[in-house]
Amino acid sequence: MEEQLARFVVETCSHPPGSLKRRQNFNRLVRAILDSGKLWRENTPYYADALQQTWLYLCRNLCQGTTGAKYDPHKSQVTTWLNQYLKRRLQDFYLAAIRPEKQRVYSTAFQIDPSFNEIDNLPAPPDIPPILEETRQWVLADANRELGRIHIKSRPDLTCQVLILRRLPPETDWKTLERDLDCSYSTLANFYQRQCLPRLRKFGKDRGYL
Repeated sequence: MEEQLARFVVETCSHPPGSLKRRQNFNRLVRAILDSGKLWRENTPYYADALQQTWLYLCRNLCQGTTGAKYDPHKSQVTTWLNQYLKRRLQDFYLAAIRPEKQRVYSTAFQIDPSFNEIDNLPAPPDIPPILEETRQWVLADANRELGRIHIKSRPDLTCQVLILRRLPPETDWKTLERDLDCSYSTLANFYQRQCLPRLRKFGKDRGYL
């Protein structure tokens, strides 16, 4: 399996950045990594977020060092390299989860402009991995209108669609969301955990990503 993964890495990087061939081979590599059973897994509420960051890291540093050191097949297998990064991100999420939340005092005059459309104003980050781009398009399309219909109680503007888009890499941290959306961290995180993540994971499983 590792020899096959190594061949997929070489094939992916043999094509120009942004080309259809590179995207196709990158998707094939990701599926092979998932099928290998060698990707680190654990049952934590933030695993999906950490995994999304890992795929982004793979896309940006497999063939060239964009946000970190370029992958070196002479130093480690690609799954070993990815697992090291994934475990670091999981540790980051764990530390963030146990860090006491500071109380925030909001001005009573602070209101979200009702004319502001969260979805329309979300920037599309450059060089998005095909998996993340497919996920983003699925959320935006919302074919059955479910993601745009399910929202936090008494906050129809805070839907699954809005939160998933804000949490896709490069994700907005919870403290920033708390401030931007005028909604407590605990309310946002609980809603995301109960309503958004199960739907996001189902999409990932249906596409063979999880």
